[in-house]
Amino acid sequence: MAKRSNVVPLAAVKPVQFGQALQERYLSYALSTIMARSLPDVRDGLKPVHRRLMHAMRLLRLDPNSAFKKSARVVGDVIGQYHPHGDQSIYDALVRLAQEFSVRYPLIEGQGNFGNIDGDNPAAMRYTEARLTAVAEALLGGIDEDAVDFRPNYDGSTDEPIVLPGGFPNLLANGAAGIAVGMATSIPPHNAGELCDALLHLIKTPNARIETLVDLVKGPDFPTGGILVEPRDSIVESYKTGRGAFRLRARWTKEELPRGQYRIIITEIPYQVQKGKLIERIAEIINAKKLPILEDVRDESADDVRIVLDPRTGQVPAELLMEQLFKLSDLEIRFPLNLNVLDRDNTPRVMDLREALQAWLDHRREVLQRRSKFRLDAIERRLEILEGYLIAYLNIDKLIKIIREEDEPKPKMIKAFGLNDNQAEAILNMRLRALRRLEEFEIKGEHKKLSAERKDLKALLKDEKLQWGKIAEQVQETKAKFGQKTAIGKRRTELADAPVEVEHAIEDFVEKEPITVVLSDKGWIRAAKGHLDDKQAAELKYKEGDEKKFVLHAQSTDKVLVFGTNGRFYTLGCDRLPGARGHGEPIRLMIELGNEQDVVDLEVFKGGRKFLVASDAGRGFVVPEDDVMAQTKNGKQVLNLADKEKAQALSIVPEGADSIAALSEGRKLLIFPLEQVPEMGRGRGVTLQKSKADRLSDAQAFKLADGLAWANRVIPSAELKFWRGERAQAGRMPEKGWPRAKRFKD
Repeated sequence: MAKRSNVVPLAAVKPVQFGQALQERYLSYALSTIMARSLPDVRDGLKPVHRRLMHAMRLLRLDPNSAFKKSARVVGDVIGQYHPHGDQSIYDALVRLAQEFSVRYPLIEGQGNFGNIDGDNPAAMRYTEARLTAVAEALLGGIDEDAVDFRPNYDGSTDEPIVLPGGFPNLLANGAAGIAVGMATSIPPHNAGELCDALLHLIKTPNARIETLVDLVKGPDFPTGGILVEPRDSIVESYKTGRGAFRLRARWTKEELPRGQYRIIITEIPYQVQKGKLIERIAEIINAKKLPILEDVRDESADDVRIVLDPRTGQVPAELLMEQLFKLSDLEIRFPLNLNVLDRDNTPRVMDLREALQAWLDHRREVLQRRSKFRLDAIERRLEILEGYLIAYLNIDKLIKIIREEDEPKPKMIKAFGLNDNQAEAILNMRLRALRRLEEFEIKGEHKKLSAERKDLKALLKDEKLQWGKIAEQVQETKAKFGQKTAIGKRRTELADAPVEVEHAIEDFVEKEPITVVLSDKGWIRAAKGHLDDKQAAELKYKEGDEKKFVLHAQSTDKVLVFGTNGRFYTLGCDRLPGARGHGEPIRLMIELGNEQDVVDLEVFKGGRKFLVASDAGRGFVVPEDDVMAQTKNGKQVLNLADKEKAQALSIVPEGADSIAALSEGRKLLIFPLEQVPEMGRGRGVTLQKSKADRLSDAQAFKLADGLAWANRVIPSAELKFWRGERAQAGRMPEKGWPRAKRFKD
């Protein structure tokens, strides 16, 4: 049996620490992700998959003036020769480069269904066709003239470019996004004409200030338009550091209707926001009554975007309605800037605006030098041949005689006329028709022209100033092709001042009507129209195993205060509560109330009143109602609690109240003066009722002369004398015949 040649000798196996091996391999993976997938090159603004797509399509001769080819053909070539990954990922990259709503200056022109702004998927690659655009052609210009280095592909069967010549400032013009290992990049698209202006200024003033460059590159220019409302100081700071964010809003107009009504038309939405999901979100806001002044939303888009919003009443200012929608939906976004790219040494780093522009200019200078050297070498070779032709014309008769008489005329020609091998070979390959007199004049003219060009190229390669002048000419040509005076180059994103706060509140325009707020025992809340009486409230349906917990009358314009067992107060707008046709919605979806916590009480906010709050440990205090209003879903902490302690009681302090009644779980009752309890905005309070083994069940403030209301009975003041005492006492058991409920109110 033959021995296996791939067996590794045991002596060659070296022990390695698992942690060290894992670290080395993960580092290799991280570097591969950073350099070969996620971060673009600062010089051409492309990731490897995009660069390979461009190169493969060039080899397929898919230039802007050629016929389209199937996308599947392109994807197949890219997989087979350059990018051995999944076909869907490559096709997704191709599709994105063709989507006008995704890329500011598309690099691929698509034919067929390439998806839409609604978020619908493109057709399969076998149905769509593609070719390069003029922008891609500019990126590839000069690639056959030794402008960039090539490297072997993944299997060594062919070569691929390391970077493209990049005759278009693609990195900033089209932007990029990617997530690598431990780092990410997010670059918004910009206007190519503005970038060209900044590049021309940077050529003249290499140390230009960022503020000056921002005067030229005013901010991102998104393919979907919109309005940029970021303050200039913030924009400058973002471009200085290479990190920041830009506030982008949808573009809208107000369309007047008869009888004082109007509707809002949204014509442009923020970048990378899917129109279908945006409309779904606005519909959810309407159904959840989070914006009661908005009645309806519908999509009337065709080739352009047209989203129609119908307000509930024409009295609501359109600006107020839109400000609320900007807060609640993706009609306003913050697009991040993280200018993290690979520099010419393949090192990832965050650049500022000037560094990114200068890196592109330095690359273009290197490309110019390499193309000039390539052209100069070609001219030198051609001049060498032309000089041989001229010698042949001067000695045509002798040359013909040598060719006719010699078996090996080449050595004889070299010796007789001082030719080199290339010149002699070119003369021998010359056609007879080239011997005419007119051809001699043409060769002399070509020789003169090429000699002048050679002189200019040598001067260009020696003079840095001439090189920057040539690059400036190229930038001017790019501006002429793709600048703001062209259809594709016109700025789409409008620059506007940061919005000012609207004076009116949304509640000012909510229609006032009576409602009944109902909270079930399991935490489902809803609002029924009208003030329901006890009989009507009893007819409300609940989920199986659930029942009524709180029912209170309010107005649609009111706020409801929710006091939780965590000692926090929450605020809910009655206009945003779900209707009573169903079972409502879980209150925990509206406020940040944990599953382990519960609602102690509900009260309609009226302002100016005072509350008595207490924990089950028997501690409490009086707090002004105005101090407990919360502005966020997280609520406002009012009653501080110790471990294993929870809020237990909330009582309105009635006008003229002078006493507090505290009731323990063991039914001990204590009545003491209200003046012994401090008024605070937040804290643990003081001990109301003290008992080593007993917990507080309820507490309420009342006017002693009016008696104590307990369950469905009022106990007269004269009968309470035996239970009156001082704060922090234990209290006494109630008399027989008194209510046995452990809460003062139902």
